[in-house]
Amino acid sequence: MIDIIVSKALEGERLTPEEGERLLVEADLLTLGWLADRVRRRLHPKPRVTFVVDRNINYTNVCITGCRFCAFYRPPGHPEAYVLSRQEIFAKIEETMALGGTQILMQGGLHPKLDLAYFEDLFRAIKERYPVQLHSLSPVEIDYLARTSGFSLETVIRRLADAGLDSLPGGGAEILVDRVRRQISPSKTSAGRWLEVMAAAHRAGLKSTATMMFGSVESPAERIAHLEAVRRLQDETGGFTAFIPWSFQPGNTALGGEAASSMDYLRTLAVARIYLDNVPNLQVSWVTQGVKVAQTALSFGANDFGSTMLEENVVRAAGVSFRTSMEELIRAVKEAGFQPAQRDNLYHILKEFRGSTTPPAK
Repeated sequence: MIDIIVSKALEGERLTPEEGERLLVEADLLTLGWLADRVRRRLHPKPRVTFVVDRNINYTNVCITGCRFCAFYRPPGHPEAYVLSRQEIFAKIEETMALGGTQILMQGGLHPKLDLAYFEDLFRAIKERYPVQLHSLSPVEIDYLARTSGFSLETVIRRLADAGLDSLPGGGAEILVDRVRRQISPSKTSAGRWLEVMAAAHRAGLKSTATMMFGSVESPAERIAHLEAVRRLQDETGGFTAFIPWSFQPGNTALGGEAASSMDYLRTLAVARIYLDNVPNLQVSWVTQGVKVAQTALSFGANDFGSTMLEENVVRAAGVSFRTSMEELIRAVKEAGFQPAQRDNLYHILKEFRGSTTPPAK
């Protein structure tokens, strides 16, 4: 049966959820890597691996949702709670631009005192001062602004876009199955609502990414259900630029448990590349897996190294703290046998880095 599924994928035929699950559970790792690499080469014939220079500015850690998998949030009134001042945000943007950054990723908790007008004013102030792309606010944050403002999703998205929002990150997806969400984030946006926000953003002309946090309490079938939900919406809107699977980090969380292994990460990544035949780009998660595993992932279907991530606080709060500079990232991509290229939020190539690199001394 696995051979039949492999042949089907090689021919470019779409897999069913049942076939995707069989691959995830039964196929050997090397077969998955080989097949995902073949699919990647079909979509991206050039041996190019892209990345973006950006900063993840967590404007606040205050959140009323209380997700059990999150070690970053603090409830309102907590002594460690914060909201960054506008001057602090500007300073972070200026530092990012000085290092060649072109994109600002802004995400935070659901703060009861930060309303739609707050983000409109902030985005306008940023765009008046800096030529950066705002890849900001997850569907969960957009949904919260719609619910608290009383406006429709379409109105909220339009107003944010008018203020300077360029694209949406895919955060808050976790697993798009409500059984899982009730267990790990019972107060959070439902799976259907997450998809509804993304559909509204795509209809408004905004592109977005999609993510998946796996390795908590979901089954293999539920991972595939997540991929199916993303694929189905992409058929309708074509608005997803990339898919980013990353593994749950249990440290310092109420949920606890064990982190997914590197092999589980590579299996899931490869199946995502094979299954998501209509999502153009697949991004590694060196922030959760480290650079070495990310290099390996480039032979398991991934074509994007993500971000230089000049700042990252959410995963670090769970006790995982991988770091890399742009120079190290470029070297890592070259060492893996690919040509690094800097991109923007819409995957337009800004700069290519040619030439070979010397392997590190042992």
